[in-house]
Amino acid sequence: MAGDNRYNNLSDTELLQAYHKTGDNQWLGHALQRYTALLFGVAMKYLKEKTLAEDAVQQVFLKALTHLPKEEITNFKGWLYVLMRNHCLQFLRDRLHHADEAVLGNVAAQVQDEEEFRLQEYTLQQMEEGLGQLNEEQRATITLFYLQKKSYEQIMTTTGFTFMQVKSFIQNGKRNLKTILLKKLSERAGKW
Repeated sequence: MAGDNRYNNLSDTELLQAYHKTGDNQWLGHALQRYTALLFGVAMKYLKEKTLAEDAVQQVFLKALTHLPKEEITNFKGWLYVLMRNHCLQFLRDRLHHADEAVLGNVAAQVQDEEEFRLQEYTLQQMEEGLGQLNEEQRATITLFYLQKKSYEQIMTTTGFTFMQVKSFIQNGKRNLKTILLKKLSERAGKW
């Protein structure tokens, strides 16, 4: 506990100077720790969600560790405030941008003519049937990776397959599914 008092008695400037002199992240960590509540409050103000705010604080700590300027910061608290505010604003801009893209995607989907819709439905139906024609390992890994959005590591845990097996089953399954779908679509095109 005596070590903690030593840090508490130092100013932000002294902690930052010690960090720059030694390169020891511990000094910067103590300076950052002082402002955890402030940063969390700023993040809550902008993001309005506790988990998002907690994540933002962690990300700003990481940014501070990796982007701290070499020159002296005269107002560390103010610098952190601006760093947090900018991080939150960028997060909100990115979120808004993705929402705009989703809205535009929905509008574009509504504009599709009926024939495109029928072709899309047919393709999805054929994809489902094509998945049924794959061997069990390929079907399982393709379903987990593409439909359930699982990572290779999650698939390995779920199935017991090795990394190379998962990779191989996905690659081969994707190739086989493509061949099946192309054959079925060409058969349908011949009927039109």
